Order: sequence, then structure tokens, then C-alpha cells
Amino acid sequence: MSTATVSKIVVLMAIMAAALSSVSMASGLKYKFYSSSCPKAEDTVRGIVQGMISNDRTMGAAFVRLFFHDCFVRGCDASILLDPSTSNPNTEKQAIALRGYDAVNKIKAALESICPGVVSCADVLAFAARDSTTASGGFTFGMPSGRRDGLVSVFGEVFQQMPSPSSQLEDLLKSFNAKGLDAVDLVALSGAHSFGQTTCSFVKPRLYPADPTMNATFATVLRSVCPQQGGGSIPVNNNRVSPDPNKLSNAFYQNVASRQVLFTSDQTLTSRNDTAAMVADNAARPIAWMARFAGAMLKMGRIDVLTGAAGEVRKVCFATNSAT
Repeated sequence: MSTATVSKIVVLMAIMAAALSSVSMASGLKYKFYSSSCPKAEDTVRGIVQGMISNDRTMGAAFVRLFFHDCFVRGCDASILLDPSTSNPNTEKQAIALRGYDAVNKIKAALESICPGVVSCADVLAFAARDSTTASGGFTFGMPSGRRDGLVSVFGEVFQQMPSPSSQLEDLLKSFNAKGLDAVDLVALSGAHSFGQTTCSFVKPRLYPADPTMNATFATVLRSVCPQQGGGSIPVNNNRVSPDPNKLSNAFYQNVASRQVLFTSDQTLTSRNDTAAMVADNAARPIAWMARFAGAMLKMGRIDVLTGAAGEVRKVCFATNSAT
């Protein structure tokens, strides 16, 4: 590694350290929150997550997506994990199909076996997303903790608060701004579409009729995978260009530039000069993108968190303590 590259990494790490400190203080979260109450908590999560991704490399994206969906609806309170109950019959997880629920339950069970009633499900999601970044992207960052779990999950709030794959740039920015995130965060977090999967149901709106902003050859190949009639549940890799569809990387931005991305919400990042410049910079400077992605994950991880005596620490992640 050249001296210049080392210097860039040192500068980026210094910038990130300052950003991490401000994130921690502003949200009431802190690093090593469980150092006394459950000192093996983060290592336990890390070991299980790494093992799961080693066995199924698509799980990295699944953990990151769960964290994103949790934080954008009611804040980072693990409301996405709650099953329907008599008192809460229509929950978030009924509104959108996500993977990883069983995996989170296994992690929580392992933590309960060593530190009963200590580590929140909200922090499990945060740690798992951080550790998935390490396993699937090759870089890491500290994740402050101390989140507590919410008591409510509302089906309809998913559609009210989650940005859509069909959203245009201005709508995306409004959605992110409402959560305390900015254009830099939007573009950086969109890099998570460098890995993971979706289904044809989310892709077909750009194929039938043909979206002129999509690369024509790319669209032709996609139409061979996703038929116009039926086939909505057929899985499609988010990244159909790079050789490894399960690697978190800045390859996403190269795909945006070549118009070989699946969603309107991805391609629209080039529709304005400032965000188009961010796309180009992230494509050209992978280490800078890593720092921005880490910073955006930390900012997202403090959205409307419950701390102190608010909420609870669930015994199981799929139900509140009063329901178990």
C-alpha cells in the first residue's frame, strides 16, 4: 500500500472518529455500552453473523436491509421484528417481505443464554448490520449501543415512512431529510444495492413499458428473467453486473453510471448535478465511499432511538415482554 493511500486512510479514519463521537453524544447512545453488563455481547453477535454469512452469503444484505427498514419506521426500536398479536394485530413485517427474522432470533437466543434480559433486539440489528458490512464489504466501524426495544409495530407506517424503489430523487430526499439524513447519506447508503436480492415484482415497472433511462441491453436481459405476465416472486440479484453479487462495494456507482441498476430510486441519483457528482466520486474513490457509508449507517442508527427507561429489553425479538 502506498504512503499516499495510507495517509488517505488515516485522514478518513480521523474524520470518522470525530463523526462517531458526535453521533454517540447526540443520541444518548455510547460505545461499549455492554462492557460491564454483557462483555461478550458484541463478540457473540459478530461470531454468529460471520458464521451465517459464511454459510449463506446472501445473509449480509439481509441483515443490512433489516436494519434500514427498522430505523426508517418508528426509529431503530426493533419494531420490524414483532409478530402480530392480539393487542397489535397488524405489524410492519406483514407489510413487506424481508429475510433474516429467524437469524435474528437465533442471535438473541444466544445472548439470552449468557446475559438474560440485557441486550436489546434493536442493538442486535445494529450490531448485525455493522458485522455484515465487515463480512461482506471488508471494512468496519464502531457501533454505539444502548437502544431499547419498542412496544408497538404498525403495518400502515411502512407505506407512510419507507422510501419506494420507484421514488424520484426529490421524494427520496424528503424521506431521508425527515429522518435527519441528507443527500450525502442517501447516495452513500444506496451503495447497499451493490449486493443482495429483490424480486421481479419490483423490477418489472421499469421493463413494461421500457424505461428509457435503463441501458437497453441490460433491460433486454432482465426481460428474459422477468416475464411481463406472472413471475413476480422470481429472485433477482441487485447487482447483475459485478462478478460477485454478494459483495458490498462501490461497484453500485459504476452500475448507476452505466445505467445498469434495477430501481428508479437508484438511477434517479444522477438526475441532479450534485448527487450525480457524489455518484461519480463514490465510484472513483472506494475508501471515501466506505467512510461515507459508515457515517451514514451511524446517523441512521440513531433515528428516534429509545434509551434510558423508554421501551424495554425484550426477552425474545418477535414479541413484547407483556405478550410472552
